[in-house]
Amino acid sequence: MESLALAFSSGWASGINSYLVVLVLGVADRVGTVASIPDVLGRWEVLAVAALLYAFEFVADKIPYVDSAWDVVSTAIRPVVGGVVGVLIAGDSTSLDGLVGGVVGGGSALASHSVKTGTRMAVNTVPEPFTNIGISLGEDVTVLAVVWFAVEHPVAAAVVALVLLVAGLVLLWLAWRLVRRGWARLQAWRTRRTGPAVGPGQSRTGTP
Repeated sequence: MESLALAFSSGWASGINSYLVVLVLGVADRVGTVASIPDVLGRWEVLAVAALLYAFEFVADKIPYVDSAWDVVSTAIRPVVGGVVGVLIAGDSTSLDGLVGGVVGGGSALASHSVKTGTRMAVNTVPEPFTNIGISLGEDVTVLAVVWFAVEHPVAAAVVALVLLVAGLVLLWLAWRLVRRGWARLQAWRTRRTGPAVGPGQSRTGTP
């Protein structure tokens, strides 16, 4: 039960920042003796690669539109990392527990990644960069807190991750409603300024 809970919370976090998840779990394995964290995540080469990729994503994630492009690329990365981490946490990949862990980790990673990508696309409709930077920093802090909490309290952390996932879905729905409403108002304002579109061979009065 606890291994699946850790797979879910780490999968949810992987959908937001998979490299930070690997880094936190690896450091936790290094500094403590947590049986649920596989030793492979604590290897120095794994930590080095995770730290390098996290540093790159830390910068890219805070540049409007660059972060959305990186999110599209990461669609093929984050769910896979979440699934692999889930398999490693739950057990051997040939066992039923390992397969379930992979599905749980990969599924929660895909769901949270979809929320992150959609929310960022909505945020990027705002011209100033500070909202994007603030949200990115908030995501980093939340991922760090949830994964570190999950190491000691996996079930409670899974509940927190589930609540955050549902809240993210609601927030995404509200954000896109605001974007669509704003776009409709902009189109209406342009129509009032320029008049309706004129077809070929017609004048503004509608006559040929």
